[in-house]
Amino acid sequence: MNSSERKIKVAAVIPFFNEENFILDVVTRTLNYVDLVIAVNDGSTDNSEALLQNFENLILVSNEKNFGKGFALQKGFEKALSLKAEIIITLDADDQHKPEMIPDFIEGIKDCDLLIGNRLHDISTMPLHRRFSNKITSFLLSRKLGIEIKDSQCGFRAYRLEVLEKVRTIFCGFEAESEMIVKAARNNFKIKFIDIPTIYGNQKSKMKSFQAIKGFIKVLMI
Repeated sequence: MNSSERKIKVAAVIPFFNEENFILDVVTRTLNYVDLVIAVNDGSTDNSEALLQNFENLILVSNEKNFGKGFALQKGFEKALSLKAEIIITLDADDQHKPEMIPDFIEGIKDCDLLIGNRLHDISTMPLHRRFSNKITSFLLSRKLGIEIKDSQCGFRAYRLEVLEKVRTIFCGFEAESEMIVKAARNNFKIKFIDIPTIYGNQKSKMKSFQAIKGFIKVLMI
């Protein structure tokens, strides 16, 4: 029975761009906790996609060029929606999120609609510029929405299917994750947070500071 013929309870969407050093391990570990992984190759030019050719319970979606994380996530969401996955987990491909915490997200989503990882409870290992940007964006979104947003930029999340059926993002970059929070809140979906480890290793960030700031300002204006 293939993925289109069986019921998918939990699917993970993992966007990636040139992550050949991490993607194989992240996908392998993630498959221990979900029914299906939807890996979205956002125009990688390295060996990332080739590493994922022989997995069962994996759907590979490929963009012809690098459009941005928000665009890649939306492509993954569209596939998850077509399969009617009940819970959709998102996590990054660079090993900054521990797949071993997926069961905690599955448990936590039982009493909310969108569950977001919170790294700001422990910022000791977070680079200074990321501390600043995370705290400022979370504060501004909290003021905008009138609810506490603990970590607006964390990509480790769990969504109920109903959220993705109702909410679509228009931005293509990292700011799409903040846009998702705004639109989910406006649609009266319940948002909660769960503490996760703050992991920063030797990964090279794909986030460009100026572009991220410009994108976030656009989100504040919607």
